[in-house]
Amino acid sequence: MMIAGIDEAGKGPVIGPMCIGGVKIEDSKAHILKVLGVADSKKLTPKKREQLAAQIKKHADGFFVLEVSPSQIDELRKIMSMNEIMVVCFAKVLEQLKPDTVYVDAADVKAERFAENVCRQYSKTCPDHAKEIKIISMHQADAIYPVVSAASIIAKVRRDELIEELKKEWCTDFGSGYPSDPKTKGFLLKWGKEHCGEFPSIVRQSWQTVENIREELKKVE
Repeated sequence: MMIAGIDEAGKGPVIGPMCIGGVKIEDSKAHILKVLGVADSKKLTPKKREQLAAQIKKHADGFFVLEVSPSQIDELRKIMSMNEIMVVCFAKVLEQLKPDTVYVDAADVKAERFAENVCRQYSKTCPDHAKEIKIISMHQADAIYPVVSAASIIAKVRRDELIEELKKEWCTDFGSGYPSDPKTKGFLLKWGKEHCGEFPSIVRQSWQTVENIREELKKVE
């Protein structure tokens, strides 16, 4: 039996893409992930995550990372909530992996509802398989199921790579991209001042953080 785990990295940042990772592995060898030391990606150092990502890819029967750009997120947010975007993205990763059972990190206050919504979305493209697949949705699934931890790790490593590429491309260190990061906020304030409240394509324009900074800049004027 093939099992899979799906998790996201970068749902909350105001800068950079969101990555949704999926890892598929034969159930009988899933214990390998535990042996490797796979754990919740947030508790691992970047170096450890990179090492583990390489190992995960070597042992997995399949893996996939969906990259969603800031502009794609902004466009989708015009017609749906962030939770609905997560449903669409998780279903897209499922389309690539097609496991028998999938464990997902719930992006909804009601974990069960998230599983139902993912299944409904998945049935639009894979109706036959959607009837057979078992979707287990849980909060903090990345801390409970090693296969979800593995998905979380490859998603986080890919997002970190993309963030580093953006910093080189834009010749600036904007920090982690999270609204709580002083470096990120400093970058946004400086850019907003210099460009009359307009922001570059690496920024999620629909984020409240951006609105707040625009308001701050108006007061300064």
